[in-house]
Amino acid sequence: MLRPYARFRAHTHTRPLFRCRACGAPWPCSRARLVLLAMYRDNPGGLRHHLTSRLVVALTDQPRADPAALTARFLDWIPPD
Repeated sequence: MLRPYARFRAHTHTRPLFRCRACGAPWPCSRARLVLLAMYRDNPGGLRHHLTSRLVVALTDQPRADPAALTARFLDWIPPD
């Protein structure tokens, strides 16, 4: 028997394009951002570190992407420490 939440997919990224597995939006999508903010509520530095590491992977996976645009997408929405 499936659990009630089993039909929902996590809003995690796919590689190499870093699109959301669940909704297809550029990751981190709005749902992923809410989840990440909740997960790292007591550790904003940890959130910045996590997203910076994902940014480095995205830049490696997408060498032709605009680095400034990817940086804005991954980091500009994080509240200041």
